[in-house]
Amino acid sequence: MTLQPTLEALVKEWLRLDPNPVTRDEIQALWTQQDHNELEKRLRTRIEFGTAGLRGRMEAGWSRMNDLIIAQTSQGLSDYVLGHVKEAKDRGLVIGYDHRHHSERWANLTADIFASKGIKVYLLKSFVHTPMVPFGVKTMNAACGVMITASHNPKQDNGYKVYWENAVQIIAPHDRGISHAIKLAIDRLDSSAAKCEASGELIIDRTQELQSAYFTYLKGLTSPAVPPIVAPPKFVNTSMHGVGDPFVKRAFEITGLSPYIPVKEQQMPDPDFPTVKFPNPEEKGALDLALETATREGADYVLAQDPDADRFTAAEKRSTGEWVLFTGDQLGALFASTVLQKYKASGQPMKKLAMVASTVSSKMLEAMAGKEGFKFVECLTGFKFIGNTALQLVDEGFEVPFGYEEAIGYMFGAHIRDKDGVAATIQFAKLVASLHEQGKTAYEHLQELFDEYGYFETRKGYFTCMDPEITQKIFTRLRSYGPPEKSKSTYPQTLGSLEVTRVTDLTTGYDSGNPPTYEPELPLSSGQMIQFRARDVQLGTNLVLTLRTSGTEPKIKYYLEGNGKDSQQVADVLSKAVADISMNWMQSEKYKLSMS
Repeated sequence: MTLQPTLEALVKEWLRLDPNPVTRDEIQALWTQQDHNELEKRLRTRIEFGTAGLRGRMEAGWSRMNDLIIAQTSQGLSDYVLGHVKEAKDRGLVIGYDHRHHSERWANLTADIFASKGIKVYLLKSFVHTPMVPFGVKTMNAACGVMITASHNPKQDNGYKVYWENAVQIIAPHDRGISHAIKLAIDRLDSSAAKCEASGELIIDRTQELQSAYFTYLKGLTSPAVPPIVAPPKFVNTSMHGVGDPFVKRAFEITGLSPYIPVKEQQMPDPDFPTVKFPNPEEKGALDLALETATREGADYVLAQDPDADRFTAAEKRSTGEWVLFTGDQLGALFASTVLQKYKASGQPMKKLAMVASTVSSKMLEAMAGKEGFKFVECLTGFKFIGNTALQLVDEGFEVPFGYEEAIGYMFGAHIRDKDGVAATIQFAKLVASLHEQGKTAYEHLQELFDEYGYFETRKGYFTCMDPEITQKIFTRLRSYGPPEKSKSTYPQTLGSLEVTRVTDLTTGYDSGNPPTYEPELPLSSGQMIQFRARDVQLGTNLVLTLRTSGTEPKIKYYLEGNGKDSQQVADVLSKAVADISMNWMQSEKYKLSMS
């Protein structure tokens, strides 16, 4: 049995290793005040390196984001890369950073440590949006990439995002391997390399060259410049106090779009995000200022990127004056139809086209693929899976020009296998301009797609459950509705008013629709995750429900989608299903779960 170190020992170890006097003094002050509760939170556990790298609050302590954690992580990552990537020293590392507090410092610190190992470093000078790092890794054939950002997290947070040599976010086994390498590096940090100076002959500036190449790539993704329109659509854009505005502005210029109106209060990078509590375009109220600006300016559309500009959303002003915010799935359908039409126009065989979406996203792409004859593949949530799935399909001979997840992330083209909010902004604006010339709006075009492929509507939310044991009880009960026969589902047989036709349990490894093995095609999830499909044959209405636990919050999330020919019928079926999930499946009253 391993004895846990005393709190005093943890404090002494931190003070011994931390090279930064500010964070060292933080821990010393807490120890002087004998604030044991806070010190336990900061020092007892270490922030975990996972497939998203690191992300957390900027404070002193092993469980926080600070100079020492960044230095130790870079030490371990550089060791791992040298041991697992051929010619890593010459191929080098691409580093980017956004405007958050400490981002530039930590980028420089990372550069110093990699260079101290003899590894070439392409350090992107000035703020960049996150997709510039995977673009740089691909363009420079680099060994890996690091982006210092916390994306749309609150202002107190920052992060360390890692891309592998394939220019996609890391997945297993590299996440575990890097985590192990970091632990091995903890006690032998070369403090002489941790100067945050980013100087030396191995640290190379290719910023302008890579940005120029990025905009050339971006221009190639879109159709030819839109001919002048007498009254072009009017756009308002917000970069949510982030880094996106100069990239979006330049992209509008090179693709022939009329300039947009910026939300001035949110246009410039500001790490304190003064006008929004959570700088996430999906959060309720986050777009209020943009919508006010658009209404005042008489604009037709609002465009929005999150602070590191890898995600995108949009809103349209209807003829009634009401603003309608597109869901992530609706934008996914609009983008997929645009990509599909462009592919058709190229004259290439439809059997060579493939598109990818996460398993919790809409099944509308699946319906489109069924009717049009291209291949659709779903994968686990996250662009680490979407990007790697796309690369696998390319290896199989497919062209994969598009992939998305419902959390407003969209991937375009073959050069960036990650979400790109600037590319999505331009694709949407170009689509709108083209539709405007035809006298149509994006919302009207979406209704045309519903007429073509069926009406799809999503409902999503979560149940807050503070007790992990209750969460376990809920999922155990969902797996024990019937006799435990392998050939027969033991899960709920109905969802709302519909019969359950297929169950895929990515926790236990069971798929009722895949005999004779009953093994799911998707890899297993590290948390609880079950997907149900249900159908009413007479009504021609379908439901897809995914239940999963959050890896970072005490939540049971649900993603529910209905589809059919009649929108009112689908809405009614969805409402009954939500009530059934809350009352019977989750037993909300019994366990006192709050629903959002």
